[in-house]
Amino acid sequence: MDIQEILNEIDRPDIAFFVNNMHIGAAETPIQKHNKGQLVYAEGGIVHVFIENKHWYLAARCFLWIPAHMEHYFMISSKNVELYNLYFKPGKSEVAFFQQPNIYFANDLLREMILFTRDWFGNITKQEPAKYYFIKAIQENLPVVESTKHPIVTQHPFPTDPKLFEIAHYLRNNLDTNYTIEEIAEKFGMSTRSLSRKFKENLGMNYVRFLRSLRITQALELLAEQKYNIYEIAMMVGYGSLASFSNVFYKVAGIRPTDYAKLLSK
Repeated sequence: MDIQEILNEIDRPDIAFFVNNMHIGAAETPIQKHNKGQLVYAEGGIVHVFIENKHWYLAARCFLWIPAHMEHYFMISSKNVELYNLYFKPGKSEVAFFQQPNIYFANDLLREMILFTRDWFGNITKQEPAKYYFIKAIQENLPVVESTKHPIVTQHPFPTDPKLFEIAHYLRNNLDTNYTIEEIAEKFGMSTRSLSRKFKENLGMNYVRFLRSLRITQALELLAEQKYNIYEIAMMVGYGSLASFSNVFYKVAGIRPTDYAKLLSK
């Protein structure tokens, strides 16, 4: 099936469940929306999800719920990601959990249930009762994880202004260099005052806060890859000491990088 055929199958009103799992490298999907709610889970790296002008970071060991009829697209920068997509037809009277996008920790049971679907693809109907009632059990139990909302700040506005988008891309590729706003303004042919105003008007945050967010997001992605120790990651994202990195990570994410690394290794 090509992408359009898959999207058409997902939206068939007579189908209750659809599974579309894939092994994927760096990619960006087209904007899409479905008449079904969508559970997204990934292993191997962070998935960037854009939902109605918000930029969500789907970190390892977490899942994202996207309600039906909500436009979104994915951007994956990691080279080796297992992406799980489970689609559920909305019920007649859905609980609050299914009505808002959010990110949650996947407890061990839910994670194993999601991973169990690794080789599944396509419509799940009552003609395959074992699969059908397995997926239905996942759907029925999702509201139970309402209390496990991800403590990490998993979303913030993403630059829609072309110049800020260009700057964000440059900063992300040079996080090991401590650029001041004055240096960035000069590099991109702007006054410091104009650039500062752009950040506040377009993103609702100042340059320092945005740069800090980029650094911690990149740190989350590097931690998920499990290739580097925490000290190496601190240096790679622009911190001169492990202590300062740990303190900022905790301030932004609500968890110490050491504790997050332990969570990923479970």
